Amino acid sequence: MELSANRNDLFYEREYNLNTKPLEIDLLVIKKNQTVQVENEIGRIFRGHNILEYKSPEDHLDIDTFYKSEAYAALYKSYGSAVDERKADDITVSIVREAKPEGLFQYFEEHGIGVERSYQGIYHIRGEVLFPTQIIVTRELVEESHTWLKALSDKLKKEQLKSLLERVDGLNQKLERELADAVLEVSVRANQEIVEELKGDESVCQALLEIMEPEINKIVGEATEKVRKETKREQAIDTARIMINSGKFTAREIAEYVPGISIEEVRSLEKGLGRA
Repeated sequence: MELSANRNDLFYEREYNLNTKPLEIDLLVIKKNQTVQVENEIGRIFRGHNILEYKSPEDHLDIDTFYKSEAYAALYKSYGSAVDERKADDITVSIVREAKPEGLFQYFEEHGIGVERSYQGIYHIRGEVLFPTQIIVTRELVEESHTWLKALSDKLKKEQLKSLLERVDGLNQKLERELADAVLEVSVRANQEIVEELKGDESVCQALLEIMEPEINKIVGEATEKVRKETKREQAIDTARIMINSGKFTAREIAEYVPGISIEEVRSLEKGLGRA
Protein backbone atom coordinates (compact mmCIF):
# COMPACT_ATOMS: atom_id res chain seq x y z
CA MET A 1 0.00 0.00 0.00
CA GLU A 2 2.86 2.40 0.76
CA LEU A 3 4.33 1.80 -2.70
CA SER A 4 1.00 1.64 -4.59
CA ALA A 5 1.98 4.49 -6.92
CA ASN A 6 4.57 2.14 -8.45
CA ARG A 7 2.61 -1.10 -8.17
CA ASN A 8 3.19 -2.04 -11.81
CA ASP A 9 6.92 -1.33 -11.55
CA LEU A 10 7.71 -3.55 -8.56
CA PHE A 11 7.78 -7.32 -8.11
CA TYR A 12 7.25 -8.71 -4.60
CA GLU A 13 8.64 -12.02 -3.33
CA ARG A 14 6.86 -12.65 -0.04
CA GLU A 15 8.84 -15.80 0.77
CA TYR A 16 12.44 -16.47 -0.07
CA ASN A 17 14.46 -19.49 1.09
CA LEU A 18 18.03 -18.46 1.87
CA ASN A 19 19.42 -21.95 2.28
CA THR A 20 18.88 -25.58 1.33
CA LYS A 21 16.94 -25.74 4.60
CA PRO A 22 14.54 -22.77 4.74
CA LEU A 23 15.43 -20.10 7.28
CA GLU A 24 12.44 -18.69 9.15
CA ILE A 25 12.76 -14.98 8.50
CA ASP A 26 10.32 -12.09 8.25
CA LEU A 27 11.48 -10.24 5.19
CA LEU A 28 10.18 -9.16 1.85
CA VAL A 29 12.17 -8.94 -1.39
CA ILE A 30 11.07 -6.14 -3.70
CA LYS A 31 12.51 -6.07 -7.21
CA LYS A 32 12.34 -3.08 -9.53
CA ASN A 33 13.57 -2.02 -12.95
CA GLN A 34 16.64 0.21 -12.71
CA THR A 35 14.98 2.91 -14.83
CA VAL A 36 12.03 3.33 -12.42
CA GLN A 37 12.02 6.07 -9.77
CA VAL A 38 9.80 5.09 -6.84
CA GLU A 39 7.57 7.97 -5.77
CA ASN A 40 7.24 7.12 -2.09
CA GLU A 41 10.16 8.36 0.06
CA ILE A 42 10.68 4.85 1.42
CA GLY A 43 11.48 3.61 -2.09
CA ARG A 44 13.91 6.39 -3.08
CA ILE A 45 16.84 4.22 -1.93
CA PHE A 46 15.64 1.20 -3.93
CA ARG A 47 17.83 -0.48 -6.54
CA GLY A 48 17.34 -3.80 -8.36
CA HIS A 49 16.92 -6.03 -5.28
CA ASN A 50 15.54 -4.61 -2.06
CA ILE A 51 15.35 -6.50 1.24
CA LEU A 52 12.70 -5.17 3.63
CA GLU A 53 12.40 -6.41 7.21
CA TYR A 54 9.54 -5.31 9.45
CA LYS A 55 10.08 -5.38 13.20
CA SER A 56 6.99 -5.52 15.40
CA PRO A 57 6.71 -2.89 18.20
CA GLU A 58 7.87 -5.50 20.75
CA ASP A 59 10.98 -6.53 18.78
CA HIS A 60 14.39 -5.15 19.69
CA LEU A 61 16.62 -3.48 17.12
CA ASP A 62 20.15 -3.57 18.46
CA ILE A 63 23.47 -3.84 16.65
CA ASP A 64 23.27 -7.65 16.41
CA THR A 65 19.75 -7.50 14.96
CA PHE A 66 20.97 -4.87 12.52
CA TYR A 67 23.83 -7.05 11.29
CA LYS A 68 21.49 -10.03 11.06
CA SER A 69 19.45 -8.10 8.50
CA GLU A 70 22.65 -7.31 6.62
CA ALA A 71 23.52 -11.02 6.78
CA TYR A 72 20.17 -11.96 5.25
CA ALA A 73 20.89 -9.59 2.38
CA ALA A 74 24.37 -11.10 2.00
CA LEU A 75 22.88 -14.60 1.81
CA TYR A 76 20.38 -13.37 -0.76
CA LYS A 77 23.24 -11.92 -2.81
CA SER A 78 25.24 -15.17 -2.62
CA TYR A 79 22.42 -17.42 -3.83
CA GLY A 80 22.13 -16.09 -7.36
CA SER A 81 22.09 -18.59 -10.22
CA ALA A 82 25.63 -17.55 -11.28
CA VAL A 83 28.69 -16.02 -9.61
CA ASP A 84 28.07 -12.35 -8.77
CA GLU A 85 24.76 -12.41 -10.65
CA ARG A 86 23.31 -10.15 -7.98
CA LYS A 87 25.65 -7.20 -7.64
CA ALA A 88 26.27 -5.90 -4.11
CA ASP A 89 25.68 -2.33 -5.26
CA ASP A 90 22.30 -3.38 -6.67
CA ILE A 91 20.95 -4.53 -3.27
CA THR A 92 19.44 -2.39 -0.51
CA VAL A 93 18.23 -3.12 3.02
CA SER A 94 15.27 -1.43 4.72
CA ILE A 95 14.41 -2.08 8.38
CA VAL A 96 11.02 -0.85 9.60
CA ARG A 97 10.41 -0.18 13.28
CA GLU A 98 7.82 1.87 15.19
CA ALA A 99 10.14 3.59 17.66
CA LYS A 100 13.55 5.13 17.02
CA PRO A 101 16.31 2.66 18.06
CA GLU A 102 18.23 5.09 20.28
CA GLY A 103 20.68 2.44 21.52
CA LEU A 104 21.57 1.40 17.98
CA PHE A 105 22.06 5.00 16.85
CA GLN A 106 24.27 5.61 19.89
CA TYR A 107 26.38 2.60 18.87
CA PHE A 108 26.72 4.04 15.36
CA GLU A 109 27.86 7.38 16.79
CA GLU A 110 30.40 5.75 19.11
CA HIS A 111 31.86 3.71 16.25
CA GLY A 112 31.98 6.47 13.66
CA ILE A 113 29.14 5.14 11.52
CA GLY A 114 27.20 8.04 10.03
CA VAL A 115 23.40 8.29 10.16
CA GLU A 116 21.62 10.79 7.92
CA ARG A 117 17.97 11.76 8.41
CA SER A 118 17.14 11.90 4.71
CA TYR A 119 13.38 12.35 5.22
CA GLN A 120 11.19 12.63 8.28
CA GLY A 121 11.32 9.23 9.95
CA ILE A 122 13.74 7.78 7.37
CA TYR A 123 17.39 7.38 8.32
CA HIS A 124 20.09 6.34 5.83
CA ILE A 125 23.18 4.64 7.27
CA ARG A 126 26.36 6.22 5.88
CA GLY A 127 29.19 4.02 7.00
CA GLU A 128 30.59 0.52 7.18
CA VAL A 129 27.62 -1.48 5.93
CA LEU A 130 27.58 -4.09 3.19
CA PHE A 131 24.63 -2.57 1.33
CA PRO A 132 22.84 0.80 1.16
CA THR A 133 20.66 0.61 4.28
CA GLN A 134 17.84 2.66 5.75
CA ILE A 135 15.96 2.49 9.05
CA ILE A 136 12.33 3.59 8.86
CA VAL A 137 10.83 4.86 12.13
CA THR A 138 7.08 4.71 11.55
CA ARG A 139 6.21 6.85 14.58
CA GLU A 140 8.04 9.78 12.98
CA LEU A 141 6.70 9.38 9.43
CA VAL A 142 4.43 12.04 7.92
CA GLU A 143 0.83 10.92 8.47
CA GLU A 144 -0.50 11.91 5.05
CA SER A 145 2.25 10.14 3.11
CA HIS A 146 2.58 6.97 5.19
CA THR A 147 -0.89 6.11 6.48
CA TRP A 148 -0.47 2.36 6.21
CA LEU A 149 2.81 1.90 8.07
CA LYS A 150 1.77 4.33 10.80
CA ALA A 151 -1.44 2.31 11.26
CA LEU A 152 0.63 -0.72 12.40
CA SER A 153 0.79 0.52 15.98
CA ASP A 154 -0.92 -0.16 19.29
CA LYS A 155 -0.77 3.52 20.19
CA LEU A 156 -3.13 5.06 17.64
CA LYS A 157 -5.22 8.07 18.57
CA LYS A 158 -8.96 8.15 18.00
CA GLU A 159 -8.71 10.55 15.10
CA GLN A 160 -6.00 8.45 13.44
CA LEU A 161 -8.15 5.30 13.51
CA LYS A 162 -11.19 7.21 12.31
CA SER A 163 -9.15 8.67 9.44
CA LEU A 164 -7.87 5.19 8.58
CA LEU A 165 -11.43 3.84 8.43
CA GLU A 166 -12.46 6.65 6.11
CA ARG A 167 -9.47 6.04 3.87
CA VAL A 168 -10.19 2.31 3.64
CA ASP A 169 -13.84 3.03 2.89
CA GLY A 170 -12.80 5.21 -0.05
CA LEU A 171 -10.85 2.44 -1.84
CA ASN A 172 -12.54 0.85 -4.85
CA GLN A 173 -9.96 -1.53 -6.36
CA LYS A 174 -10.27 -5.11 -5.09
CA LEU A 175 -6.55 -5.65 -4.42
CA GLU A 176 -6.12 -2.34 -2.62
CA ARG A 177 -9.21 -2.98 -0.51
CA GLU A 178 -7.97 -6.45 0.50
CA LEU A 179 -4.53 -5.12 1.47
CA ALA A 180 -6.03 -2.18 3.35
CA ASP A 181 -8.48 -4.43 5.20
CA ALA A 182 -5.56 -6.57 6.37
CA VAL A 183 -3.80 -3.49 7.79
CA LEU A 184 -7.01 -2.27 9.39
CA GLU A 185 -7.72 -5.63 11.02
CA VAL A 186 -4.29 -5.59 12.70
CA SER A 187 -4.80 -1.98 13.78
CA VAL A 188 -8.27 -2.64 15.20
CA ARG A 189 -7.07 -5.64 17.20
CA ALA A 190 -4.14 -3.65 18.61
CA ASN A 191 -6.24 -0.62 19.61
CA GLN A 192 -9.32 -2.11 21.26
CA GLU A 193 -9.78 0.79 23.71
CA ILE A 194 -10.00 3.29 20.86
CA VAL A 195 -12.41 1.00 18.99
CA GLU A 196 -14.68 0.94 22.05
CA GLU A 197 -14.69 4.74 22.11
CA LEU A 198 -15.64 4.88 18.43
CA LYS A 199 -18.53 2.43 18.77
CA GLY A 200 -20.83 5.30 19.67
CA ASP A 201 -20.28 6.78 16.21
CA GLU A 202 -22.89 5.05 14.04
CA SER A 203 -21.06 5.54 10.71
CA VAL A 204 -17.77 4.30 12.17
CA CYS A 205 -19.45 1.31 13.79
CA GLN A 206 -21.07 0.30 10.49
CA ALA A 207 -17.73 0.56 8.68
CA LEU A 208 -16.08 -1.61 11.33
CA LEU A 209 -18.80 -4.24 11.05
CA GLU A 210 -18.46 -4.42 7.26
CA ILE A 211 -14.68 -4.69 7.36
CA MET A 212 -14.54 -7.14 10.26
CA GLU A 213 -17.50 -9.29 9.12
CA PRO A 214 -15.38 -12.28 7.95
CA GLU A 215 -13.44 -12.28 11.21
CA ILE A 216 -16.64 -11.89 13.24
CA ASN A 217 -18.20 -14.84 11.40
CA LYS A 218 -15.10 -16.92 12.11
CA ILE A 219 -15.21 -16.07 15.83
CA VAL A 220 -18.93 -16.85 16.03
CA GLY A 221 -18.36 -20.15 14.21
CA GLU A 222 -15.57 -21.15 16.58
CA ALA A 223 -17.67 -20.23 19.61
CA THR A 224 -20.63 -22.25 18.28
CA GLU A 225 -18.42 -25.28 17.67
CA LYS A 226 -16.97 -24.97 21.17
CA VAL A 227 -20.46 -24.90 22.71
CA ARG A 228 -21.47 -27.91 20.62
CA LYS A 229 -18.45 -29.88 21.79
CA GLU A 230 -18.98 -28.86 25.42
CA THR A 231 -22.64 -29.90 25.21
CA LYS A 232 -21.72 -33.31 23.79
CA ARG A 233 -19.10 -33.66 26.49
CA GLU A 234 -21.61 -32.90 29.26
CA GLN A 235 -24.05 -35.39 27.76
CA ALA A 236 -21.33 -38.07 27.68
CA ILE A 237 -20.47 -37.47 31.35
CA ASP A 238 -24.17 -37.60 32.35
CA THR A 239 -24.58 -40.89 30.47
CA ALA A 240 -21.49 -42.33 32.15
CA ARG A 241 -22.82 -41.32 35.60
CA ILE A 242 -26.14 -43.04 34.93
CA MET A 243 -24.38 -46.22 33.84
CA ILE A 244 -22.13 -46.13 36.93
CA ASN A 245 -25.10 -45.66 39.26
CA SER A 246 -26.90 -48.62 37.67
CA GLY A 247 -24.11 -50.88 38.89
CA LYS A 248 -24.43 -53.02 35.77
CA PHE A 249 -21.38 -51.84 33.80
CA THR A 250 -17.66 -51.98 34.30
CA ALA A 251 -15.50 -48.91 33.71
CA ARG A 252 -14.10 -50.49 30.56
CA GLU A 253 -17.61 -51.16 29.18
CA ILE A 254 -18.70 -47.58 29.86
CA ALA A 255 -15.61 -46.21 28.10
CA GLU A 256 -16.37 -48.42 25.10
CA TYR A 257 -20.08 -47.55 24.91
CA VAL A 258 -19.88 -43.77 25.55
CA PRO A 259 -18.08 -41.75 22.81
CA GLY A 260 -15.51 -39.17 23.89
CA ILE A 261 -14.83 -40.45 27.40
CA SER A 262 -11.78 -42.45 28.52
CA ILE A 263 -11.56 -45.29 31.01
CA GLU A 264 -9.49 -43.05 33.33
CA GLU A 265 -12.27 -40.47 33.33
CA VAL A 266 -14.84 -43.15 34.09
CA ARG A 267 -12.80 -44.33 37.07
CA SER A 268 -12.47 -40.75 38.26
CA LEU A 269 -16.26 -40.40 38.08
CA GLU A 270 -16.66 -43.67 39.98
CA LYS A 271 -14.49 -42.31 42.79
CA GLY A 272 -16.54 -39.12 42.89
CA LEU A 273 -19.73 -41.17 43.16
CA GLY A 274 -18.28 -43.44 45.81
CA ARG A 275 -18.33 -46.48 43.50
CA ALA A 276 -14.58 -47.15 43.31
